[in-house]
Amino acid sequence: MHGESMGNYAYGLWPVVVFNIILFLLFAIGFLRPKKKFEWRSMGALVGFLAALFTEMYGFPLTIFFLTSLMGNRYPVLDPFSHPSGHLVLVFLGLSQFPAAMIVLHIITNGLIFLGLYLMYSGWMKIYKAKEDKLVTDGIYSYVRHPQYLGLFLITVGFLIQWPSAVTLIMWPLLTFAYYKLSRREEWELMSKFQQEFLEYKKEVPAFIPKFSRRGHF
Repeated sequence: MHGESMGNYAYGLWPVVVFNIILFLLFAIGFLRPKKKFEWRSMGALVGFLAALFTEMYGFPLTIFFLTSLMGNRYPVLDPFSHPSGHLVLVFLGLSQFPAAMIVLHIITNGLIFLGLYLMYSGWMKIYKAKEDKLVTDGIYSYVRHPQYLGLFLITVGFLIQWPSAVTLIMWPLLTFAYYKLSRREEWELMSKFQQEFLEYKKEVPAFIPKFSRRGHF
């Protein structure tokens, strides 16, 4: 550990950890509305990701402790436990001391996070207003079949770029796989309910990556 590092120690903020976990979890539950057992299992993967993310962001920087112990004096910054040095993408690119690089990083990552929240909200509004016997295919659903899950993926990618850690890098593929499996299961249910109508919709609209050649309105 560097001799000056503990003087700039910016962690141990456990109330902030708990607040952020609860805040983002309430957003996710509000927009995804899990009801069935397998939906709550996928939500469990999200809870684990958020807990690991905000624990390392504000509570205990496990990844930084590991890297500084492993690399010693070869670690790229002198104050690894200051909060700006938690942005490991900038640290290892040698850009953590440049305010402009920090601004660009936050513009990109916060843009992904807010776009993800918008997609989750837009998808939820369409489903909330729809009749139970009607397949929703307009608005955001004319671009992707699973806008809420796409939004969730964008949010978590934004956080991964902004504040990568060993635990969240391991958990992110598990999280995305859990929601991919959930999307497949939901499509089987829609297939049994709407049959040919859903098959036609599935042929035209991709699951997660939008095709902007298709006409539609958000």
